[in-house]
Amino acid sequence: MFSKILIANRGEIALRIIRACHELGIETVAVYSEADKDASYLKLADQAVCIGPADCSESYLNIPRIISTAEITDAEAIHPGYGFLAENINFAKICRDCGIAFIGPPVEAMQLLGDKVEARKLAKRANIPVVPGSGETVKAESEAIKIAGKIGYPVIIKAAAGGGGRGMRVVHNNANFGSSFNAAAAEAEAAFGDPSVYLEKFIVGPRHIEVQVLADSSGNALHFYERDCTIQRRHQKMIEESPCPVLDERAREKLADAALRLIKEAKYVNAATVEFLLDRNKKFYFIEANTRIQVEHPVTEMVTGHDLIKWQIRIASGQKIKLSQRDIKHTGVAIECRINAEDPENNFAPSPGKVTRYIPPGGLGVRIDSHVYQGWSISTKYDSMICKVIVHQKTRAEAITTMKRALSEFVIEPIKTTIPACLDIISHSMYTKNRIDTGFAERNF
Repeated sequence: MFSKILIANRGEIALRIIRACHELGIETVAVYSEADKDASYLKLADQAVCIGPADCSESYLNIPRIISTAEITDAEAIHPGYGFLAENINFAKICRDCGIAFIGPPVEAMQLLGDKVEARKLAKRANIPVVPGSGETVKAESEAIKIAGKIGYPVIIKAAAGGGGRGMRVVHNNANFGSSFNAAAAEAEAAFGDPSVYLEKFIVGPRHIEVQVLADSSGNALHFYERDCTIQRRHQKMIEESPCPVLDERAREKLADAALRLIKEAKYVNAATVEFLLDRNKKFYFIEANTRIQVEHPVTEMVTGHDLIKWQIRIASGQKIKLSQRDIKHTGVAIECRINAEDPENNFAPSPGKVTRYIPPGGLGVRIDSHVYQGWSISTKYDSMICKVIVHQKTRAEAITTMKRALSEFVIEPIKTTIPACLDIISHSMYTKNRIDTGFAERNF
């Protein structure tokens, strides 16, 4: 087991990793930008090192500074969390070349699954259904229009590198194809440093289902069931739950088996999420794999009782997963709401500023993952997520009731947040009756 880990991230995920490390008896090094110098979790880390100004390129995305900090603090491993450098192949290579363990997959597996086009090819080899698409990245707008004509509208233009809803545009006809194609490529370049895009058929009215997987270096791979991430806005997840309320046991097993086949085909090690679309006929299609821990991982932790961050660390240190699939039980229902500093009544415009009043909810079955405190200032430099509210109860109806109560109790002032939007969604009759798809939130709110 490692004795010291550097956390190359910020916010709630940095705090989450610090806590997991300390419970495993591992010292932690937190890095921070000048904008985050007052972050509360810095006091919990064993060491805290400033790596630059607020701008991400000069701090959290500055690979030389992060590697140098790991070397001078004698950190044996780096945990990238999610976002920033978590899926950066170059960063993983540099860690390996410097003799620092990267708490994530091997570089080769990251290359296979991190590139969405290559991941689709791998899925086909593993006999997993994929959404019809271009098969390769598309560089020219004229070529893309020809492919769209063959696939049939509507189509979705997607970034080949990265994820999180960035670099994606849905197109319904030739008229606005050019502007959408260029916008997707530009956004992909800005977010991931790679303008490459590809095309897929846009599945109308699907649910978005993902399977959590862990694999070790001895070839053991297990699934930790699925999460339903259907409630989204502009391809950004808002609310997640587990289990998926529309899957029966047979469908669940088929989905999990497909995810494990992909992971084994890639010779993958560590945590991964394999994502699928489920159409109106309950047929599933592979869309992508995320080679990191997900924002919504607490949902899985609540229903399985397994700490996924600890498993990431154990696996990266060379330990085997001493579990069988039968050992992983799924109990009750968990729901997560992401709370962002955004104004739902003003088209979700950013709402930065100082938090002068912060009263989080509590009670049986309520978990809050957050780094925010009364007096903390929300910056425009970083992602607007303030916290995650996770509830766990015996049934979905009880989980919804608890989430309503928790959101109603939550006080974050004076900034605007997405709490009212989340409360409206889970209170909607179509949500409680499971009659939703990925366009539900945008159509109704």
